[in-house]
Amino acid sequence: MAVQQRRVAITGMGVVSPLGLDVESTWNRLLAGVPGGGPITRFDAGPEFSTRIACEVKDFDPAAHMNRREVKRYDRFAQFALVAADQAMASAGLAGPPPDVPATAFGVIVGSGVGGIHTLESNCRTLVARGPGRVSPFFVPMFIPDIAAGLVSIRYGLQGPNYATVSACASSAHAIGDAVRYIERGEATLMLAGGTEAAVTPLTIAGFASMKAMSTRNDDPEGASRPFDAGRDGFVIGEGAACLVLEEMEHAQTRGAEVLAEIVGYGVSGDAYHITAPPPEAHGAQHAMRAALEDAGAGPDDVDYVNAHGTSTPHNDATETAAVKAVLGARAYDVVVGSTKSMTGHLLGAAGALEAVICVMACRTARIPPTINFSEPDDACDLEYAHGGMIERPVALALTNSFGFGGHNACLAVRRYEGE
Repeated sequence: MAVQQRRVAITGMGVVSPLGLDVESTWNRLLAGVPGGGPITRFDAGPEFSTRIACEVKDFDPAAHMNRREVKRYDRFAQFALVAADQAMASAGLAGPPPDVPATAFGVIVGSGVGGIHTLESNCRTLVARGPGRVSPFFVPMFIPDIAAGLVSIRYGLQGPNYATVSACASSAHAIGDAVRYIERGEATLMLAGGTEAAVTPLTIAGFASMKAMSTRNDDPEGASRPFDAGRDGFVIGEGAACLVLEEMEHAQTRGAEVLAEIVGYGVSGDAYHITAPPPEAHGAQHAMRAALEDAGAGPDDVDYVNAHGTSTPHNDATETAAVKAVLGARAYDVVVGSTKSMTGHLLGAAGALEAVICVMACRTARIPPTINFSEPDDACDLEYAHGGMIERPVALALTNSFGFGGHNACLAVRRYEGE
């Protein structure tokens, strides 16, 4: 006899982003079309760097959230994760596993593309300049990508599934999707899932710039991220974190939690094509989107909003547009296919989680953020991208796409919660 799949509610959310240090401030600035880009301040990005701009998190004070020892021993990416997790747990009304849930039934999955790369770079410099004896004893636990999930689980006593997903820019979408599966299968009652990244460092910027993947509009940092515009010349790196508390629906309803939305679909695929470039026909992206819709029991006519991967790179935006049209058919021209990366920049491994939060907010508020910095149309990008500003319309079902170097594709389907 078939077992009915358990529903997955979202009952908590937390955000640290280039636009704000919580969900509300980030959301309000997204709707207002506020750009998050500016000159790099995390290090001295001199003229030898072809890219000298980023979307950095501003006014972040880790000492407001953790003690002096933790501040010293946690890389910035882990600090972001802890603050976003704290917010998500608080909004879910939780301080740890509820009394009726064993600690082993509450897990944590936090994705990151590169982990504590600031710590890695710093200790490499120490090794070269001062020798192996001066490398920090905390170096390894500070830079490994899984430490963010470990720290969150330790803070809240969460003993369920616990690990990091590392799939480049799809990392946190995979984290959320994997967490959904644990709850659907009955292997967990609650999961805290999301992603975190703090990669505005000399080596990261130099590496992406060497690949010609980043925008070089250094004189216009606020206008440099311009997804779907004919003049786009690369992505603008961002940093931050986003976490969601996912909960089995019946449990959430029984304890009186506010259900913010549901995760109803998850699709994944691999391009098997190229280490950095998407295939021209975007077959991997198409498969992930179709799989998410099938998982949701939905079709093209049910989709109201697609939060696109929308990186502002020449290849991604055109191939993603083609994938959306292939999957949704004529419906593609009726939905909004927006890229909030035009404001937040590209948070790499944290992008999928932040954009899942944005989909939840679109479902809850019937408002869709704009895609800013549009000036010149591209014949290959001919959908509705909300270039004219925030759009008010009901959103019953939203898709969010995340694609990563290596050909990793993930798509999540978020449904508005209608109550019982």
